[in-house]
Amino acid sequence: MAAGMIAPVKEMRGGNPQTRLDEFVPAYQFNELHALVIAAPAERVFRAIQETTAGEIRFFRLLTTIRRFGRPGPENILNAPEHIPILEVATRTSFLTLANDLNREIVVGTVVIAPPDARPSGPLTPEVFRGITRPGFALAAMNFRLTPNGTSTLLTTETRVYATDRATQRRFARYWRVIFPGSALIRRSWLAAIRRRALA
Repeated sequence: MAAGMIAPVKEMRGGNPQTRLDEFVPAYQFNELHALVIAAPAERVFRAIQETTAGEIRFFRLLTTIRRFGRPGPENILNAPEHIPILEVATRTSFLTLANDLNREIVVGTVVIAPPDARPSGPLTPEVFRGITRPGFALAAMNFRLTPNGTSTLLTTETRVYATDRATQRRFARYWRVIFPGSALIRRSWLAAIRRRALA
């Protein structure tokens, strides 16, 4: 862990084929990618993505409670009601829907770090999100992408974070390397919950 805290941060870029996620975070310094094959058509998997709740994701409540140090707080993705779809909670609190292609891909994003003097000039929109380049920002985006394969569907989820300058990269790196194991477990459990719902 100590070595990870001081390891250099390098920039990466999206690969091929291009995804909607690439439109909003084409370059990034931090990411995680998980995949699962589900024996169901893409339409059913897509619906399950939108309907899966926090209560269906194993360890979600435990890990998010640890992440916020047990403190109560407003409803958001780290403090989500058990019976409301988790994406609905995310996009009505701290996340923005960046893309929603029926039966193909959903992308959501948020600003995780902003300079103290940052003043919003209007609502955060996909265009504004894509255009943030000034120093002091870290942007996070996550997708769910579906690739049909006969009667099955390959479901992938990728999270990317782009920090706009070196100081913000170093600041976010310390946080990322601590929360990454729990974050990866949540993502895998989230995919499993989507599979259970799609097959129910």
